[in-house]
Amino acid sequence: MKSRISFFLMLMLAAGFAQADLKIGFVNIAKVLEKAPQAAKAKSRLETEFKPRDQELVNQQKEIKTMEERLTRDSAVMGESERRNLEKEIMDKKREAVRKQQEFSEDFNMRRNEELGNLQKRIVEAVRQLAKEESFDLLLTEGVIYSNDEIDVTSRIQQKLETVAQ
Repeated sequence: MKSRISFFLMLMLAAGFAQADLKIGFVNIAKVLEKAPQAAKAKSRLETEFKPRDQELVNQQKEIKTMEERLTRDSAVMGESERRNLEKEIMDKKREAVRKQQEFSEDFNMRRNEELGNLQKRIVEAVRQLAKEESFDLLLTEGVIYSNDEIDVTSRIQQKLETVAQ
């Protein structure tokens, strides 16, 4: 894949010598993702959506810890069956907590990926709009080792996203 990109760039550079008005730009997508106002809104939506479940998990862990402390403190004075029942209850609660934590992680990751996908679509659209508006022949994103500040259009993409967010 890299050899194809390199070959394509070589062809573009060769064409550039033939046509001196070739316009090339670079966009740092990671920087755009980091600073996009839509990213902050998506993060806020995720926090709002998952905060109750997160708090439930925290409360469940506190309950387990309290039960374990009770077992440690009172096991000498408990009857054998009472101690075994408490140990079984603690194990059951731990299993349930692990299951709920896994479900939480899976659900959170799925929603985060949805939000990230939507944001990436908006960024791609903003890049395409800028390329058309400013008549770029080529805009590069990944795999660029160096780019001159004059061809880095990242800040303009960020500005475009800020106007769309309002």
